Amino acid sequence: MDRSVFANISKWMFEDALPLWSSVGIDPKGSYMEFLDREGGQPEISYRRVRVICRQIYVFSHAYQLGYEPGLELAKRGYDYLIAHAWLGEDGGWARRLSADGAVLDATPDLYDQAFVLFALGWYHRASGDAEAHAWARRTLAYIEAHMRHPLGGFLHEKPAVGPRQQNPHMHLLEACLANYEGVQDADMLRVAREIVGLFRDKFFDIESGTLAEFFEEDLSRTAGDKGRWIEPGHQFEWAWILVNHRRLTGDDTADLARAAVAFGEKYGVDPVSHATYNGVRDDGAPLDRASRTWPNTERMKAAVAMYELDGVDPVPVLAQSGNLLLNRYLAVEPRGAWIDVFDENGQPRLDNIPTSTLYHVFLAFAEALRIAPKLV
Repeated sequence: MDRSVFANISKWMFEDALPLWSSVGIDPKGSYMEFLDREGGQPEISYRRVRVICRQIYVFSHAYQLGYEPGLELAKRGYDYLIAHAWLGEDGGWARRLSADGAVLDATPDLYDQAFVLFALGWYHRASGDAEAHAWARRTLAYIEAHMRHPLGGFLHEKPAVGPRQQNPHMHLLEACLANYEGVQDADMLRVAREIVGLFRDKFFDIESGTLAEFFEEDLSRTAGDKGRWIEPGHQFEWAWILVNHRRLTGDDTADLARAAVAFGEKYGVDPVSHATYNGVRDDGAPLDRASRTWPNTERMKAAVAMYELDGVDPVPVLAQSGNLLLNRYLAVEPRGAWIDVFDENGQPRLDNIPTSTLYHVFLAFAEALRIAPKLV
């Protein structure tokens, strides 16, 4: 068994990524950079997305728990900034976007952002033990339940909602509730988590075809036409990992859903030559977007961890394929600790900036691979 991928993952996390994002990734105006330029410099950026601040709070909180001592203070930087600038009150929730100086640019309540605030608060509480962080998490969940529920089940993706309903914010809300529940066995977090798993089983996912739709009508039936047939293999894998995590924490049986989601993703969502995970396929498996962003490949790694813990399926082939693809293609750039976020179907980079938001995906997947590495013989 080639275990070199685990050593290379650890080296990248602790010797490359964390030093970079703990230095040039820190926003001199208070929190974290929205992105870096292609050379790893700090460009002038007029906005800061709340979800990015929250993802970095998670990264540094988790890093601290893995032994990276500066992580707690770096996480606290984002936590303090978030509380000071982004909270709009009991009837407003959290802002979506701030200016470079912390003023509110977009006050739209967005479920995706509310979910990532909840996720960040859960991880920061677990790292710091700060009871006030959990109080903020409960306040956040109370806002979501009071102001973002949809009369036909589930939650609004934004308020007021524009366009079709979406599964993705629900997925991250489930992830966030579980992160909080793992730290504090909060009954409300568990109740909402179970509700969203029920939506997945009954509405979002079709177990016969093994497909997870992205877009829905008001009643959560799949949107008609091509939009309703769009499937993202990365989300198939990501849901599977979350569902197995839910099963671990609650004992609820989600195994059939996770297995079906991974089976479709592996069969239709991975290039047989490069092993890159496609951005999008149709519900019959036909590839629609053979380009590959960083994050679907990280989610394939997490799904392999989930299948190992669920059924004992050897995760090393997938961890080696996707891990080495990431290390040798996406992450093999200067400055070390950065990435190219997208490669086209021919393996050519689409050069833009270095989006901070990607680190959440890579760090979590790599941490999961390292977590199970000692168990593998």
